[in-house]
Amino acid sequence: MKDFEVEERAKRAVQNFKSGYNCAQSVFLAYSDVFELDMETAKKMSVSFGGGVGRMREVCGTVCAMAMLAGFKYPVSDITDQEARSKNYEMVQKMGGLFKEKHETIICRKLLGSIISDNTPTPEIRTKEYYAKRPCCKFVEDAACIAGKMLKGELD
Repeated sequence: MKDFEVEERAKRAVQNFKSGYNCAQSVFLAYSDVFELDMETAKKMSVSFGGGVGRMREVCGTVCAMAMLAGFKYPVSDITDQEARSKNYEMVQKMGGLFKEKHETIICRKLLGSIISDNTPTPEIRTKEYYAKRPCCKFVEDAACIAGKMLKGELD
């Protein structure tokens, strides 16, 4: 696994979000090169998790991205390997728990509170006003930090 600085990757994740990637992509793309994933594949793998999974406002896309990264760090190659599956799930629960400690929930609609206008499949246009009213940059940054610590083995 490629070495990296957590703080730099968190900044990269926020920049990804500010440049137009959704929340899940922003976190996942910040670490995709660590696992030698090409950018186009990483974009495709993570796009559907934005907006609380397909803009349904369920589990926050940043939390989904952390879970995807855990799958690369703690893969389950043999479907009968209960120990490996347990290790993966343990890490996903630990990261989700850390995110929840900071933000009280992992549910997108609750994180966004009153600023949600709808959950139609059409995303809002990214404007200065969009970024000014949304707390998503903080969620992206926090998830990227938690994911980075997990990838470095600091959460074991």
